[in-house]
Amino acid sequence: MDAARVVDDRIVPLTREALPIDTVELARFMIGKYLVHDSPQGRVSGRLVETEAYPIGDSTNHAFRGLRSYNGALFKAPGHAYVKLVYGASYMINMSAEVEGQGAAVLLRAVEPLDGVPLMRARRPGAKHADLARGPGRLCAAFGIGPPCDGLDLCGGHALWIGRSNEQDSPPVRIAVTKRIGLSREMHEPLRFYEPGSAFVSGPKRLLEPIVGRRGGRLAAK
Repeated sequence: MDAARVVDDRIVPLTREALPIDTVELARFMIGKYLVHDSPQGRVSGRLVETEAYPIGDSTNHAFRGLRSYNGALFKAPGHAYVKLVYGASYMINMSAEVEGQGAAVLLRAVEPLDGVPLMRARRPGAKHADLARGPGRLCAAFGIGPPCDGLDLCGGHALWIGRSNEQDSPPVRIAVTKRIGLSREMHEPLRFYEPGSAFVSGPKRLLEPIVGRRGGRLAAK
């Protein structure tokens, strides 16, 4: 059976109503969900294994200083894409996370590649399989995400969208939390969520010290 067809049958789009209206809760919620890009070159998809929360009041949140010409997507309803060039070298993709008019973000840090791996390899030549989309810059490169995706509604039926598993008997998602990385300040708060044991999580492994509790059969941050 064609691999792309299997993925099609397994993933259904997420509705905005399904998204928690809280930045930290949304960052946790997105672990185990899917990112899909149906680009002109073909479909790529992956299972999210790492996210990072940038809540209201966080000085590293790109909406911290209010609405600007470049960050309008962060003030839209939850589930809109905010695509930003960082360090002049690579793009990263965030999701808007609070009610419309309040700027906050969930950074999509890493995915486990599923559909369209040959296309990802073409976009990331020489990369190991585990490194194809391990980290926000690599993720955007592998998925072909750039400025045209900024402001897209990820729940709105566009080519770039988020989804969930359609399998009723899928096992509970394991989620751990640790400090953020790649920042010069406010990195010690437990705001980076990840799937423990995944080879596709970014950053030094020594920093993956889970602060977890068990709730409803799944691991969750306290």
